[in-house]
Amino acid sequence: MKKLLVILLLILIGYLLWRWWHWHDQQVAQDHGQALVYDRLWVDHMPRGETDSFQVFAAVTEQPIGIFQAASVWKGNWELFRYEPRGDGGMEILYPQSRDKERVRYHAVSCRQKDFDYCLELAGASHGVKRYFSQRGWEIGAARGPEMLRQKVAALLAAPPR
Repeated sequence: MKKLLVILLLILIGYLLWRWWHWHDQQVAQDHGQALVYDRLWVDHMPRGETDSFQVFAAVTEQPIGIFQAASVWKGNWELFRYEPRGDGGMEILYPQSRDKERVRYHAVSCRQKDFDYCLELAGASHGVKRYFSQRGWEIGAARGPEMLRQKVAALLAAPPR
């Protein structure tokens, strides 16, 4: 009888964990991963050497500003932008230099790909690439948003290739 109760208890715990996990995934899907997109450094891949160019995307909530960057250790191009979050999986982006505007859609989720913890897909952006990745610990601190962004990108550029 005790074995049956233990088995039933384990089944109940497993079911409750599965329901919680499923509910959490639904919440992320409903907001398109808004909590993941902002204040985080995103790259298209880890650089494989000093001359390997990679793409960076970040959007800081404190100001709100962001960056699209293509760089290697030795050379790079970037463009900063201002944005207005829409809360529906989208943001309105303004590139102050050219005064161009665009509506960008995003979808960010937890994933396990290429040694990364998070995946981001962007649609409608004229800059950067369509798919980015991030890791735990790549959050950008809100109190020093732009400076933290610069430091994180510099650290990533200086990191040895994997």
